[in-house]
Amino acid sequence: MRQFCVKELIRRLFAIEDKPRRGLLAAEWVVLGYLGLTLLVVLLMHDKLFNPEPMAWMRIRILAITLAAWGLYRLIPCRLLLLGRVTIQLLMLSWWYSDTYELNRTLPNLDHLFAQADQWLCGFQPALVFAENWTHPVVSELMHMGYASYFPLIALVTAYYFLMRYEDFLRASFVITASFFAYYLIFIVLPVTGPQFYYVAVGAEDIARGVFPSMGDYFATHQEAVTLPGYSDGVFYQMVIDAHEAGERPTAAFPSSHVGVTTVLMLLAWRARSNWLLLFMLPFFVLMCLSTVYIQAHYVIDVLGGLVTGVIFYAVFLSLYKYVQRGER
Repeated sequence: MRQFCVKELIRRLFAIEDKPRRGLLAAEWVVLGYLGLTLLVVLLMHDKLFNPEPMAWMRIRILAITLAAWGLYRLIPCRLLLLGRVTIQLLMLSWWYSDTYELNRTLPNLDHLFAQADQWLCGFQPALVFAENWTHPVVSELMHMGYASYFPLIALVTAYYFLMRYEDFLRASFVITASFFAYYLIFIVLPVTGPQFYYVAVGAEDIARGVFPSMGDYFATHQEAVTLPGYSDGVFYQMVIDAHEAGERPTAAFPSSHVGVTTVLMLLAWRARSNWLLLFMLPFFVLMCLSTVYIQAHYVIDVLGGLVTGVIFYAVFLSLYKYVQRGER
C-alpha cells in the first residue's frame, strides 16, 4: 500500500495538468506588486538609502527568477513545477524581511512608544524579566523550540494543502504570502526594533527603572543586540542563534509577524478541517506567542498586534483571492 501511494504521488507530481494556470499565480502577483512599489521607493529615495544599488538589482533578479519559473511551467505544466513556483517565493521571504531594515532605517525609531505601552499595560517590562525568572534549561529549550518552529510550520501547512487539499493549495499559498508582505509594508513605515536592540541601546538599568528615551536615527548605523537569553548549550537555542546571525536586523517588531503568520497558519489548518494538524500545531502556536517575548524579540503589545492582524489578514486575503486568481487563468 505504501509503495502504491509513493508511486501515485510521483505520478501526480509529473502528470501534465488538465487545466494549467496560464498567467502568474496570485502569490506571484503579490510579490511583484510589493517589488514594484518598493523599487519605486528605492529609486525616489536613492540618495537617502545606504545600499540602493544592491536593493534595486536584487529586485530585478527576483523578477527574472519569477518569470523564468513561470515560463518553465508553461512549457511543462505539472504539479511539481507549480509547487516550485510557490516554494521559490517562500524561500525568498527571509531576504525581503532584512530588506525592510534598509528602507525603514531612514525614519525615526519608535521603540520608546512601544516600551512605554508595555509598561502601561503590564506595569513592568515582560521582555526584561521573563527569561530572568524562568531560567531552567527545559523552559529555555521549549521557548526556543517554539520560536524555531516558525518556518517548519509554514512548510508543514503548505505541504499539507499541496498533498491533501490541492484544490485549495494556491489559495492557501496566496494567503500566506500576502500576509507576509502586508507585515513587511507595516514594518517599513513603523520602524520598531524590539527589546533585543532597544534595551542594549538604552541600557538594562534604565529600562528597569522605566526610562524609555527616543533613539531617533540611532539604529540606522547600530545593530548591536542583547545576548540571547536562555540555556546557551541547548540545541534549539543554537538554532535560534544561527538564524539571528544569518539575517536578524533592528526591524520588524510591531506587530509580531511570527505570531501573526502562525495565527494565519492555525486558521488555515482549521479551514482544512484537519483535527490532527490543528492539534499538532497548537502547542507550537502557544510557545510562539510566549517565546517572542522570552527571547526579547518582541514586546507584549507586538504579540497582541500579531494576533489581531493575523486574524484580519487571514479573513481579508481569503476573500480577496477570488479576485486576484483571475490572473492565473
